[in-house]
Amino acid sequence: MSIVVIGVNHRTGPVELLEKVMISDGGMPKALHSLIVRDDIREAVVLSTCNRTEVYAVAERFHGAYSDIRDFLCETSGIPADEITPHLYSQHDDDAIVHLFEVASGIDSAVLGETEIVGQVRGAWETAMAEGSSRNTLNLLFRYALEVGKRARTETAISRSTASVSHAAVEMAREILGTIEEKKVLVIGAGEMGEGVATALARAGAHSVTVMNRTASRGETLADKVGARVAPFDDLQQELAKSDVVVACTGAGGTIIDHEMVSQARQLVESPLLIVDIALPRDVDASVGTLASVTLRDLDDLSQWAQRGIESRAAEVDQVRSIITEEVDRFALDQAQRQAAPLVAQLREVVEALRVAEMERFGTRLSDMSDEHREVVESITRGIVAKLLHSPSVRLREAAGTPQGERLSAAVRDLFHLD
Repeated sequence: MSIVVIGVNHRTGPVELLEKVMISDGGMPKALHSLIVRDDIREAVVLSTCNRTEVYAVAERFHGAYSDIRDFLCETSGIPADEITPHLYSQHDDDAIVHLFEVASGIDSAVLGETEIVGQVRGAWETAMAEGSSRNTLNLLFRYALEVGKRARTETAISRSTASVSHAAVEMAREILGTIEEKKVLVIGAGEMGEGVATALARAGAHSVTVMNRTASRGETLADKVGARVAPFDDLQQELAKSDVVVACTGAGGTIIDHEMVSQARQLVESPLLIVDIALPRDVDASVGTLASVTLRDLDDLSQWAQRGIESRAAEVDQVRSIITEEVDRFALDQAQRQAAPLVAQLREVVEALRVAEMERFGTRLSDMSDEHREVVESITRGIVAKLLHSPSVRLREAAGTPQGERLSAAVRDLFHLD
């Protein structure tokens, strides 16, 4: 069996593809069950965010699992195999483990060191556990991944400065405009991303922020939290006419701002408008960017802008990679030791069965013994078995995952006729 990861992310596919393969929270249980009923997949966790959709699986056969997961992504997205395959990446065993650890640490993110990914990794794993698709192997792997994420952020400076997509969106807007303090900013969406944007705006010194959300109460809560104004969602077109900057980050699942809406809203407005769309699927139709005096930026643009952070924090990335190397080795040892446990248990079971059989064979000779004396004999024989098996058991566990461990395991199986 192998651990594999197959998917598409911000580096291998455009936003148009990412929004098609993205799986919503509501669709995740069905997706997980669809995966684990396939022939070559024993366990599965699906991580689907604005930057990636990838499947981690325990596979019977790598090539069979690759076909299963590729077909799953095609069915989910409605994209033919010949169109999606060029954008897919696939890794197995240590490379797959390294990839997950890089994702959890934030060095595989569009925004280097972003902190949101840790919660997304945890959420994907918890959903898979709840659906029964993540069991022994992936449960151990994802526990290590979260530990890597924690170490990366506490032992290095990888998450200092801009460390989330929402904060990066505000930083990019401020760089484009020169300042954001005197601008009228509209934040559409009051979820986790919207809260991050509103918080970043407050820190950036924005004095005029309006929050808009389909669920009015949630919008009001966020507006109160950051000292912003709240507007009804039905007033979207009117608010577009008043704004200098719009950050769209809803979970609408499709376009909420189109060419006609913006065109009508801005027909009597001469000042420029910057729209930053960090939703996936996108909130803003791409044609909006063709309007005069309207600048549209999306996740692809944000990824390119954030790439500079990788170059300026290369030393931090190297430190994170050192942590990842340590944790990959620890995971491999832990996994090997756990794999040795069934062999040790089987050995003890076989020897215990021999002890019990011998006790029964001499049962008639022991029939005159009192219960107390018989228990003494039982205790002595159990003690002898335990002492005889102690050293081999310890050696098998200590050598697990090494060539010597493989030789010892093979010898034990041959000597005791174990399967």
